[in-house]
Amino acid sequence: MTQLAKKRPEFRNINAFKDLTTYRMTAAAWVSILHRASGAVLFLLLPLVLWLFDTSVSSEISFGRFKAAFETGLGFVPGWLLKLVVLGIIWGYLHHMIAGIRHLWMDISHDAVTKQFGRTSAKFTLAVSLSLTVVLGAKLFGLY
Repeated sequence: MTQLAKKRPEFRNINAFKDLTTYRMTAAAWVSILHRASGAVLFLLLPLVLWLFDTSVSSEISFGRFKAAFETGLGFVPGWLLKLVVLGIIWGYLHHMIAGIRHLWMDISHDAVTKQFGRTSAKFTLAVSLSLTVVLGAKLFGLY
């Protein structure tokens, strides 16, 4: 039988509970999914970001309230929880920016659309965004 005459594989519906749990996503898939998630996080938390910026630059009194919110809390929200939310915003911004640059580079350069570049740039994106988040998170939580 020739190559063309062979029977083509038959694809059936997958079982979401059995098959999707065993599927292993690549680093590029994680970066792409996290790029979308970080964009959604940034969009949904935009009112908080605008309030934080407005409070921090309006006056010295409002900046004092801004600092107090991170130290003692804001209403019923403790200060550490507010810091964790801001840490999530920091991660979202850094990851979205670095992954966006990665996607733009892959759109511009045809040499960048290879499996090897996709794998390497995805790992680089994850490493840089997480390491910068750790550094800025340490500063946010007062470790240095």
